[in-house]
Order: sequence, then structure tokens, then C-alpha cells
Amino acid sequence: MTNTTRRHMLRLTAASALAAPAIVSASAVRAQGTTQWRMQALWGGGTTPMLYEEKFCERVKQLTGGSLEITPFSGGQIVPAAQAFDAVRGGAFQMMKTFDGYTAGKIKAHGFSSTVPFGFPEADQYEAWFYERDGLEMARESYAPAGLTYVAPTVYGEEPIHSKVEIRSIADMDGLKGRFVGLAAAVMADFGVSVSPLPTAEVYSALDKGLIDFADRGDIKANYEEGLHEVAKYLILPGVHQPSTATAYVANTAAYDQLDDQQKAALEVAAREVSGALRQNIIVDNGEYLEKYREAGVEIVDFAAEDVTQARASAVESWKKAAGDDELAKRMMESQMSLMEELRLL
Repeated sequence: MTNTTRRHMLRLTAASALAAPAIVSASAVRAQGTTQWRMQALWGGGTTPMLYEEKFCERVKQLTGGSLEITPFSGGQIVPAAQAFDAVRGGAFQMMKTFDGYTAGKIKAHGFSSTVPFGFPEADQYEAWFYERDGLEMARESYAPAGLTYVAPTVYGEEPIHSKVEIRSIADMDGLKGRFVGLAAAVMADFGVSVSPLPTAEVYSALDKGLIDFADRGDIKANYEEGLHEVAKYLILPGVHQPSTATAYVANTAAYDQLDDQQKAALEVAAREVSGALRQNIIVDNGEYLEKYREAGVEIVDFAAEDVTQARASAVESWKKAAGDDELAKRMMESQMSLMEELRLL
């Protein structure tokens, strides 16, 4: 399938429900047999993001007429989350849902395909970079040497900061201990934070024990579901460290190459549908869950817009330092900055 054909199909995602019968019909005349994959996700069982991974797998099965079945596993259920990259590369299972920030230390480009601290304030802006400014192709380029195929992102909005101590401005973070990963770890360190890149599963206990003062973890609802309101009495918005977020479906290339074009297209269409659906669910639920935080005694703190704008200009130098002399990371960063300039963010 050419890039032009793939892009065209993805742009028809909004109408993909109408296209589904054609896909099913086409799959029915293929040779009998079902391809079965396993996918390990990032999330705990029963959480909202994990429910959407299950929807993704169901949608792929529907779009392929049952010729591709993906069994979802929650984070750490097959292998510890930190081992998922190597496990998929080695063929232990065929696909993972990952956050590129976890591998940004080894693959610098992943800092820019996961989130841009102080960058795109709207998820649609970040998703537009993937689909309209060749971000998707560059993300695929970053995984290819490892024998992995970046299928598509799930893009949603900010992740808040949860703090045990009072923070009213970005300058107040200077000197505090914070949990951040990926590009956010590098940028927040430049803002004076003593960064600890703890695994997601350890955020609750680290806050509870006072090992860190504040932390990034997940979206507003997911963090409530994990009980962060019990251990941090300040919730800070916007999530400047991660104003918009991209997690990623990544497959073993050898397994991916065995799929036919219809199955590959179904993965991409289902991924983009889930991206929009989860984002909309988060938008609707944020108001409800912010009220739940308030009821639990958590104070919602809003940074001033001018504070964020000024910090974005300072963050540019941190982005450049993080990209260093890595050609692909620089290309991603420059492409994103170009779009930000057009959007009058820079």
C-alpha cells in the first residue's frame, strides 16, 4: 500500500463505519484462517485507557472480518513494562502499546514523538503534526532499525501535575523533586527540578512516602482511578510538562509484514478511531473528575497563561539541547517548531 493510499484511508476514518462492510466483504474471500496476535498495553486492567485498548482490538477484528484477532493484556501482564520493547522486538508477542518517552534516553527522536513539554497545548494540534506534517513517517523511521513498526499514535490532552507541596507558578518548581520521563525529564531539569524518572507504577508510593514532591503520571481521570488524590493535595493545570500526549501502537516488523494490506489498514483505521474516542471521553470526563478531586480535598491550581507562554520560549533551548546532533530528532523538532510558528505558539 502506498503512503498516498494509506493517508487517504486514514482521512476517511470518520466515515470508516460505512467502509467496514467493504473491508469485511473483502476479507471473506481471503484464504481461510485467522492471524492471532497478542498485545501488551500500558494500563492496569479495568482502567478507562485499558478499556479503549480492548475497543481497539474489537474494532480490528470487526474491520478484518475476523481475520486478525488481537488479544489485549494489561501493563506488565506478560513482561514488566520496561522489557516490552525488547520482548516485541524478539517476537515474544506481536504488538505493544507504549509511550515513546520511555525510550527517549536511547532514541532521541522518541522525546518528540511522545510529548513536547510546553509545546502543543491542544491534542488536535499534536495529532495534526503526525498526520499532516509527516510526523507519522518520522516516528516509523525511528523504530525501523530495531525491527519494529510504528503503526499509529493515540493522541490526547494534557497530563496534570500532582503535588504534595504548594506550587503557584512555574518558578516554584525550582529545587523540588519531581517524577518525569522522556523529553519532559530533560526540560524540567533545565527548569531546576531534581528529576526522578520512576516507572508509572511507582508514582503513588513515591508521593505517599515523600520520595518526590510532585509528579506526572497520566490523565486526570486515570490518576483519580489510581488514587493520586489520596497522596497529593494539589492538582496543577495546565500540564506544562505534557500539554498533549501521544502513546503508540508498535508491532514486530516481521509479524506486521505478514499481514495483508487490508489488515494493515484496519490497524491504522482502528487506531485513529480510538485516538479520537479516548480523547473525547477524557474531555467529557475531566470536569466530573476535577469535581471529585475537589470533594476529596484537592486544590486545583491554574498557572497563569503569561507564565506558560514565557516558559515555552525558554523551553525551545531545552528542546534543542535534547535533540543534540541526532539528525532525526532535529528533523522532528524543526518540523514541530515550524507548525507551532504557523499556529502562533512561537
